[in-house]
Amino acid sequence: MKENYPLFVKWTSVLDWVLDKSEKLPKSIRFSLASRIADYALDIMEGIIEAIYSKEKGNLLDTINLDIEKLRVLFRICHQRKYISNSQYEYISKELDETGKMVGGWKKSLP
Repeated sequence: MKENYPLFVKWTSVLDWVLDKSEKLPKSIRFSLASRIADYALDIMEGIIEAIYSKEKGNLLDTINLDIEKLRVLFRICHQRKYISNSQYEYISKELDETGKMVGGWKKSLP
């Protein structure tokens, strides 16, 4: 059933990329910044699954949006510190924007 939700399908793809990049960040930040990035990305997936099965989706979608915003900031820090390239930053920025729009559209569709 989860595969019927475009947001779930989208985030599955993004999550794979995020986890791959977080594993390749420098060892000096692996237990701080990289860990936080992976945690927020997994929290978003968890939130999407909860929203799919919950009757009260509004607050869950708000939490997902907040976690997306936190990821934006963390990836901006990674880019500023040159842990990720310009093209990687452009990619994840675009994906986070698209995901945020999907979450917003889902929230607007709620009764």
